[in-house]
Formats: sequence, structure tokens, C-alpha cells
Amino acid sequence: RVTVEGGDPVDAAARFADGGASWLHLVDLDGALSAEPSLELVQRVVDAAAIPVQVGGGYRTLPRIEAALEAGATRVMVGTAALDQAFLREAVALFEERLVVAVDARDGRVAVDGWTRAADLGPAELARRCRDEGVRRLLVTSTQRDGSLAGPDLPLLREVRDASSLPLLAAGGIASLDDLESIRELGCEGAVVGSALWRDRFTLAQAVSLQT
Repeated sequence: RVTVEGGDPVDAAARFADGGASWLHLVDLDGALSAEPSLELVQRVVDAAAIPVQVGGGYRTLPRIEAALEAGATRVMVGTAALDQAFLREAVALFEERLVVAVDARDGRVAVDGWTRAADLGPAELARRCRDEGVRRLLVTSTQRDGSLAGPDLPLLREVRDASSLPLLAAGGIASLDDLESIRELGCEGAVVGSALWRDRFTLAQAVSLQT
């Protein structure tokens, strides 16, 4: 299921940046399915936003990650490719802080290939592997809650936090300022918010005010 909201991503990036967002989170949904993300889109969003941008969706090779960074992204997220331990080790060595591993979970398994398939691996196990390989940061998403406004999956976030002790970005289901407070109380470094803003559950200014 894909819900289309918000119009042109470049215009949206500029609006969020002007509204006080400290980061932008850009996922190329077409790239996630084709493994061919659009570098032109990355460059346009980076140019429009003038704040740090982390990008994901189909980044499964080292050259593609490097190209996204050269296009102006500050961080690149990898999901499916992170299950290849040799790839992960090399990516961490090359990109260090600029690499984020996406732990996408569905029914206790890691979701891969644009969330179309469940791997034979749980989120906690992937989180431990990432920690052991020197990954600096994880993005944790409950795929079933993405876009649902059903609230974040706090047990999943706790599980990954306890397994890895790494900085976490939380995504999926966030619907209220109370949800953001709950995520902060868990010790998460940040949260990815989309549908709640598009559907006016709260304003960007209200969310940003929680950072202080």
C-alpha cells in the first residue's frame, strides 16, 4: 500500500526546511523496488532544502551510495543490502557516520526488497550485527504502521535499542506530539514524521518545539 500525499517532493522539502526542520528524510519508493534510485531527485531536494538530507530507497551497491553522497546527501540509508555482512562491513569502513542502516520490521521479521519480502532474520539480530560491524545509527520502522497514524511500535524500538545500544531514529505510525514524547523517553535520537504532518495532526513548529 502506498499513499500519495503532499505533492511535489522538492516543494515539500523547501517548505519543511523553511518551517524549521533540522533534517529531511527522503525515500525513493520507485528506487526501492527497482534498486535504481534517482540521483537527480536527490540533488534537486538537497538544493531546495539547504538543510541535511538523508536518503534511502534502493541503495544496494557501494557506487550508488557514493553517488548519492556526491549529489549532496548527508546520510544514505541501506536496508536490503545490510543483510550482506561483507557488504555492510565495507560500507561502514567507507562511509562511517554517513551510513544509516534501516531496520524495517514486519511480524517479527526484517522486511526487504522494498518491503515486499520478509527475510529469515529478526530485527534484534540485525541490530546486533550492525553494532558488531561498527554501524553508527539505525532507522527503525514498523512497516505495518507506516502511514497508519496508529502510533509508533514502542516494543520494537525497545527491542532494537536493547539489542544494539546504537542511536535510533524511529519511524512508522507517529500520529501525535505524545507519540514524539514517548519516542524521546525511549532515548531515540530522532523521529521521522510524514503522514501526521500531511494530515494536520500537529504542526511542524509544534514538533520542532519539543527539541528544546
